Amino acid sequence: MAPAPNSPYEPDDDTDSYLGLSQEAAEKQARERGWRTVRSLPPGTIITMEYLGGRLNFEVDKGHVRRCWKG
Repeated sequence: MAPAPNSPYEPDDDTDSYLGLSQEAAEKQARERGWRTVRSLPPGTIITMEYLGGRLNFEVDKGHVRRCWKG
């Protein structure tokens, strides 16, 4: 069996801590906590479902984070 690939570093972070923050504050906080990629999306955006370690996703509505998930 082949070894598992090395995953990029992923901070041990509570995604719920971003809910309700402004987009700017959430992005700044995520980068300070060590997330390599931060992606902000409007509600209903069609995205691919691949998991990318080290990425944090925000669904932003009216300037505030409504949903947050890893990958």
